[in-house]
Amino acid sequence: PPVIPTLSPGAASFPHHRATLRLSEKFILLLILSAFITLCFGAFFFLPDNSKHKRFDLGLEDVLIPHIEAPKGAKHPGGQVVIHGQGDHDEHRHSLRDKIRADHERALQEAKEKLSKSRDELRAEIQTEKSKVLEDLKKEGPKPLPPVPMPKVVGVNDGDPGEPDIKEKRDKIREMMKHAWDSYRQYGWGHNELKPLAKKGHSTNIFGNSQMGATIVDALDSLYMMGLHDEFKDGQEWIEQNLDFSVNAEVSVFEVNIRFIGGLLAAYYLSGQEVFKVKAVQLAEKLLPAFNTPTGIPWAMVNLKSGVGRNWGWASAGSSILAEFGTLHMEFVHLTYLTGNPAYYQKVMHIRKLLAKMDRPNGLYPNYLNPRTGRWGQHHTSVGGLGDSFYEYLLKAWLMSDKTDTEARKTYDDAIEAIERHLIRKSNGGLTFIGEWKNGHLERKMGHLTCFAGGMFALGADGSPDDKAGHYLQLGAEIAHTCHESYDRTVLKLGPEAFKFDSGLEAVAVRQNEKYYILRPEVIETYWYMWRFTHDPKYRQWGWEAAQAIDKYCRVSGGFSGVKDVYSSNPTYDDVQQSFFLAETLKYLYLLFSSDDLMPLESWVFNTEAHPLPVLHLANLTLPGSQGQR
Repeated sequence: PPVIPTLSPGAASFPHHRATLRLSEKFILLLILSAFITLCFGAFFFLPDNSKHKRFDLGLEDVLIPHIEAPKGAKHPGGQVVIHGQGDHDEHRHSLRDKIRADHERALQEAKEKLSKSRDELRAEIQTEKSKVLEDLKKEGPKPLPPVPMPKVVGVNDGDPGEPDIKEKRDKIREMMKHAWDSYRQYGWGHNELKPLAKKGHSTNIFGNSQMGATIVDALDSLYMMGLHDEFKDGQEWIEQNLDFSVNAEVSVFEVNIRFIGGLLAAYYLSGQEVFKVKAVQLAEKLLPAFNTPTGIPWAMVNLKSGVGRNWGWASAGSSILAEFGTLHMEFVHLTYLTGNPAYYQKVMHIRKLLAKMDRPNGLYPNYLNPRTGRWGQHHTSVGGLGDSFYEYLLKAWLMSDKTDTEARKTYDDAIEAIERHLIRKSNGGLTFIGEWKNGHLERKMGHLTCFAGGMFALGADGSPDDKAGHYLQLGAEIAHTCHESYDRTVLKLGPEAFKFDSGLEAVAVRQNEKYYILRPEVIETYWYMWRFTHDPKYRQWGWEAAQAIDKYCRVSGGFSGVKDVYSSNPTYDDVQQSFFLAETLKYLYLLFSSDDLMPLESWVFNTEAHPLPVLHLANLTLPGSQGQR
């Protein structure tokens, strides 16, 4: 016979019991209100009334019971305290008593009506109220942004390199971009990233596992520069219709800033489309609660809906990370410029001022800082992961300010001097590398992420103190050479995540968990900067080798994937097409094979996710608090 499911008595009765406990929010408020009114009502009858004492009327009725008009002569906020005569006082007491009684009866009547309604009716009523509030909010809409002059933007497309063989290479990069984008469009649209083998969407915890279309936002400016305007338009339409930041998602403040805010701002400046600016500002407002800490150093993560922030569990004793809170300046200065709201600029300047006051061991900045105590965490310093883009943004704050933010330049120069003294070494085989300072000693290891520094040294050469421009350009070239060696010494000609310089092995990964390549851009980024500043053809040659290796070993039918071991001739895939592959790796390759008039460095500064932001000629602008500095 068929089995008829049965419920235990507890299970059957429990839902009903729970529903009776969960009273309507409105009814609870009414109970509180009527209790409060009863208290006030009783106070007038039972408090002693000694007519020998004159009463001081402090006008608190205005505050506590706002719907009762203040009597003649009562104190209004900021007004005089008036002493009433006894007759006035009695009359006032009677009228007040009548008003309170009427209110009390009305509240009780409303409460009785609520009690007589069914649970479904109460639910429907609450839903109606909520919908009404939402409708009202929608009607209000976001405040319009103030009109600000668009900075002069030059060289946003074309960049024809002239030579047919270079043009052919550039066309190949555009074709790779189209394959990556089309695959994402087909299999992962709206998801943050793509799993190119599984041919489905992918998300990581940095975006709170919500579908925010990270690849779309990250790729927009690359599509625009490459002249892929239909693809750009598709991305724009998705953003207009679907990009919503009121999601209950805990996101990385740093990643959302560099990828989303940076990507949206760059798309706005390149295309002039207002929607990108509006979306960038909406998101930026959601990040501001992350700064609500005792020191003003932001939390690593914030919930976009609730505004609650916290730090990564693995970071030194609840610390914030130098590269994360130090990589906000470029985007936040542009946000203040576009909105007229000084909060963004003030928050990043506060971070800079706080760091300037702190003692630095050996002049180095440790990677961890506790946002509650304002003290450094463990003394670990790196120009790779956890530290890298902090130094980059000091230099780029100066460049973006049209070289007027001299405080940022000085801070950069001092930091680089300490890095050169304590972290930069030459290996036995003559390779210049940047080590990591850990617990008082130098670890002779360099990460793929650290390879961006070659480009940074070249970019910062002009304007460096003591006529050391040539020295820093040379240092950039040496780092580029070392990083090229890390690629060249693998089977796949793609660089590992980290490589050592000891025990006879140089520029080679030793540990299995450091042999992977996840489509990272940093080495190609340095090739591009070195090409722009030297026009040495070897940088284009090295970039082409990397592009061919990516196309050969990372390309699959559903996009591009990272590989788990660059020393294996039979690599396995990690099955992730990172959003930064479209934002950075392919963009830097495309720029490497373009002429210098595409995105000229006098007019544009690239954020750490390769999103270009225009130089702001701050002499003509007034940023809050800038008058004294500039």
